[in-house]
Amino acid sequence: MTEHLKVDEKTSRRDLVTQLDRENQAKIIQKLKQLLPDSKILAEEKQSGIENDKGLMWVIDPIDGTMNFVKQQEDFAVMIALYEDGQPLLGYIYDIMRDVLVHGGKGIGKVFNNEIEIKQPQNIELDDGLIGLSGPMLVRNVYHFQEIEEISLGTRVLGSAGIELIRVLLGKQVGYISHLKPWDFAAGNALAPVLNLKLRYIDDTAVNVLKSGVVLVATKKAYSAIINIVD
Repeated sequence: MTEHLKVDEKTSRRDLVTQLDRENQAKIIQKLKQLLPDSKILAEEKQSGIENDKGLMWVIDPIDGTMNFVKQQEDFAVMIALYEDGQPLLGYIYDIMRDVLVHGGKGIGKVFNNEIEIKQPQNIELDDGLIGLSGPMLVRNVYHFQEIEEISLGTRVLGSAGIELIRVLLGKQVGYISHLKPWDFAAGNALAPVLNLKLRYIDDTAVNVLKSGVVLVATKKAYSAIINIVD
């Protein structure tokens, strides 16, 4: 799958981009522009030209978890979201290797795992579930991550926001915390509220689709426990 990849570094040796990121993004943009010709595009490999969030805007991550894609050939995802005036309408997260597409949003009032409607996950406490955390932030104990880890039943570090979000949306984890760019959280922000999950910045403020930050998505009980720890 990856033997002929051209791999480049962006900001560091751990921040990679391949020609497939760029090619996949170009194909996605072409299709979305056919659907909504006047819509804006905010994408990981195309970040210029967005001055505000007015109107319809697609937010795209063509390959989330590029390091996983290059080194493991699994645990990477494609994420697409549709926003209107800064508010999420639809979200799509596709776990390519497992052929799992989680999609839906406020625009239709439901979330699906492929063709099966997803029911709201149980509102589980932090100490009764697994939590996804950023590995570097856990090592540095940012926002008391080590205390969060100790209270939970265990930590998972997957290297892909999309895969982590799918696990939270399907009720396999009580939450996920990491520093995310807009294209990392935009689809999750469209899906999580429909399933009675909370997705906000770690300071308990609403996310802005044009701003990066440390993002927490979790069951409401786990969310409250985590906010009390980091406050």
